[in-house]
Amino acid sequence: MQENFRNLDIVLSSEGITGVDAVLMDVGISSNHLADASRGFSIQHDGPLDMRMDTKLAISAYDIVNRYREKDLSDVIKDFGEERFHYRIARRIVEERAKAPIETTGQLKDVVYKAVGGRRGYMRIDPATRTFQAIRIAVNDELGALADGIKKAVSALKPGARICVISFHSLEDRIAKNLFKQFAAQNILRIVTKKPMRPSDQEAASNPRARSARLRVAERCGAE
Repeated sequence: MQENFRNLDIVLSSEGITGVDAVLMDVGISSNHLADASRGFSIQHDGPLDMRMDTKLAISAYDIVNRYREKDLSDVIKDFGEERFHYRIARRIVEERAKAPIETTGQLKDVVYKAVGGRRGYMRIDPATRTFQAIRIAVNDELGALADGIKKAVSALKPGARICVISFHSLEDRIAKNLFKQFAAQNILRIVTKKPMRPSDQEAASNPRARSARLRVAERCGAE
């Protein structure tokens, strides 16, 4: 069913399900979304600034890039992208959009490149990666949805049932880690993976998009 993680309880109720044996949450962005330029997720493909997981959402990446105040843009890029040049990038975005709206992913990428300047050659990843990630997270409220989804999934678990969360960057992993610890402190969950499981070198080589994956697992207490 096409729904947000945070609406898990509504989905289960609509199906008459009162308890589940397992929950697997894959927090990664869809490869189909990345490949479709019209969705505006990818740095590699020029397309409209959209980035909405659900196209019914009212706010798109265009709105954030062209309407947020400079400080708010800087905070988004810093908090959700963990980008060290957040202030410089936000300032450049504001300067460029004053001339004309920034309408495409290609335009946004070029603006970030200009802001970063000669530092590009020293970066391990594409200089625009963290900015794109940050704006996408803000558009979809991904971190809030993940936290709500985990809480509702834990509530739905039967005794002995397990919840597994696959995340792809530190912000998501931190939410899963901290919530698991909170539930464990309340004797609601037992943490199965003390540290996140990572893909083997062989798996990362055969599936490069798995290289940053982190899997955390916890079990609902109360099983006999």
